[in-house]
Amino acid sequence: MGFQDLNVSKQILMALEEAGFENPTPIQEEVFSISRSGKDLIGIAQTGTGKTLAYLIPMLMKLHYAQGLVPRALVIVPTRELVVQVCESVELLTEFMDIRCVGVYGGTNIRTQQDRVFEGVDLLVATPGRFMDIYYNGIIRTKMIKTVVVDEADRLMDLGFLPQLKGIFEVLPEKHQTMLFSATFSEAVESLSHDFLNDPVRVEVARQATPVENVKQYRYDVPNISTKINLLKLLLADKENFKKVMIFTETKKNADRIVERLADHWKGELSVIHSNKAQNTRLKALRSFKEGETRIMVASDVAARGIDVQDVSHVINFDIPSLAEEYVHRIGRTARAGKEGAAISFVSEIEEDRFMDIERLINQEVKILDLPEKLEISQLLLEEEQVQTNNIVYQRGKPQGGGAFHAKKAKNTYTAEDNRRNVMKKRMAKKKKK
Repeated sequence: MGFQDLNVSKQILMALEEAGFENPTPIQEEVFSISRSGKDLIGIAQTGTGKTLAYLIPMLMKLHYAQGLVPRALVIVPTRELVVQVCESVELLTEFMDIRCVGVYGGTNIRTQQDRVFEGVDLLVATPGRFMDIYYNGIIRTKMIKTVVVDEADRLMDLGFLPQLKGIFEVLPEKHQTMLFSATFSEAVESLSHDFLNDPVRVEVARQATPVENVKQYRYDVPNISTKINLLKLLLADKENFKKVMIFTETKKNADRIVERLADHWKGELSVIHSNKAQNTRLKALRSFKEGETRIMVASDVAARGIDVQDVSHVINFDIPSLAEEYVHRIGRTARAGKEGAAISFVSEIEEDRFMDIERLINQEVKILDLPEKLEISQLLLEEEQVQTNNIVYQRGKPQGGGAFHAKKAKNTYTAEDNRRNVMKKRMAKKKKK
């Protein structure tokens, strides 16, 4: 089925063709007719499935052309990066249309954003807090808003935006269409939909929290942060295979640490994005990575949701996220639009339980790779690791004698195979309990 079979407007069809989009994804097919009918909708879809265009295409067809000064459609997203990204998608789709889209978000001058809204807007894309700030300043008029999208609803809940969302829905007209999109249908998201949606149609194009099929998943068992950085250096040196890489970490501290340690080798190829970076710095870093000016992006989990970068060859999980669902969002950065990609996780002993939660969530065991022979295994433990480690010694592949890695007593030698056995023991023990 092509977009023309959905009766997409001529102007949007021309824009899609020019951008190289020929056929709708499953979520785009499912959402189109429901959205056009005016019914409320819940869309459960992974990142990388095309859900942004799924709601934008029918929304823009409904708007049709610029009209009046106040917004007629509203998209709420959790982060400033997503605001920018949605606005970029609108720009792509409206190349042959006259639609005014304004994005508003925190961390930048509110007066400039208010001036743009005041000048006239058809589609407003906003983070919840900045929307309410501008609304209470008397700049946003909501009486003409007929279509509302809440995107990345689970992420909005995780970030504590429920009070702001309630505030937004309280000031919207009684009669409007609401479309809610989420990667997972958690209790918080279900409660949100129950409170603010009217008899919604539910669309689910993939089983909840399942990774994209085209992502090949691997793990290395690595003892500590210093050795993880050494492993990163080894992998990134293979530029032929690691062509465009996103490295994820839970903490801003680790993100900065990685960049600092890699800068000597790949300073001109590195971008970093996390919440402590200034707004302009973050957008510039993202743009450089998107356009291929940099090969490696280091990101904290603030960037794991919704960032749309094409042709990412590898996602590397430098550490294991505390929420198993975040793993799915991280690795969704690769293998987009039907292409293949790889996700590699660095798992320390203290992260093993987290990774077992991930394997239960995705319902599969991730293949364990032997550590490269050339890897320098550090015995250095950073302060945050010293209270958690059990002084386990890791070796490359099978235990080796001689050289810097001299033979250890069997009880002190720890390999990937040993770890695999421990994992299986834990799984069998849990099955017996059941």
